Amino acid sequence: MPEAARGLSLASPSDGVSAFVERSRDTVTDRAATVLEHPRFTGSPQLADVASGATVLGAGARGDGLRAVQGALMDMGFALYGGADGRYGPDTARALRNFQVHASALFPGVRSNGVLDAATLRALEALAPAAGSRGQSHALPSPFYAGQPVRVVIALREHRTFLFDPAGQLIDIFPNAVGTATTPTHPGLKVVRAKLDQVATEDAGARLWNDRHVFGVRLLDLSWADGHRSGEELHGTSAPALLGGDVSHGCIRHANEDILVLHDALAVGDRIAVVETLQDPHLGVPVTVG
Repeated sequence: MPEAARGLSLASPSDGVSAFVERSRDTVTDRAATVLEHPRFTGSPQLADVASGATVLGAGARGDGLRAVQGALMDMGFALYGGADGRYGPDTARALRNFQVHASALFPGVRSNGVLDAATLRALEALAPAAGSRGQSHALPSPFYAGQPVRVVIALREHRTFLFDPAGQLIDIFPNAVGTATTPTHPGLKVVRAKLDQVATEDAGARLWNDRHVFGVRLLDLSWADGHRSGEELHGTSAPALLGGDVSHGCIRHANEDILVLHDALAVGDRIAVVETLQDPHLGVPVTVG
């Protein structure tokens, strides 16, 4: 789908990021008591109280301000199975923690505690896309890993999958679920080895797990960049409520509607970068050859 039709908030992964981060650090630390400026959050007394430091939103919280925060998190690609219902529950706590993992590298004072405090709200205000848009306004990953262009960047600790077009422009960001501590998803550069349609995906689920729906509606088999089997795949899921967590046997799960987009966008041989965080030193600008 064309970018304009998807309503994405696009930004270059590198243009002005350093200056933006410095400005944003000043914003978070020096302007905690000022009014909120993002149109998503202005006019909410609930969020004004959070921004001033008068309160935090955690267990038992509810309201339109919290609903606006939930909507922003979903538009940035963080999993929130319950949707933007204005009620703080386990899904909201998990989405906030995943956002805080991302934001803590950019904004001092942000802690991955799953509650909405002033530092987290200020970081969200700085990064959230415009209302009605998906994506992220700044601090996107580079679509290059170790100097090679990639079509996908998977950030394990924040549970997000970034899809780029062949020119390196962001197409969309999707929530994912990744491996557990005992069956981890391994970081590194991988490639799409094979693409399975729905029939083949269901057959693989029945053969391997006695469950035709365990892999969802599509599967992309991955190998390491050197051609060795990785034992990992991108696939859909029959348990969308688990997205945003560490729950798989090493594969990267996505909502079925999202794996359809990934399956259609990617080709055999396309590169996939799997990183713990977006601060991975392998992510960067392309290497000039010749």
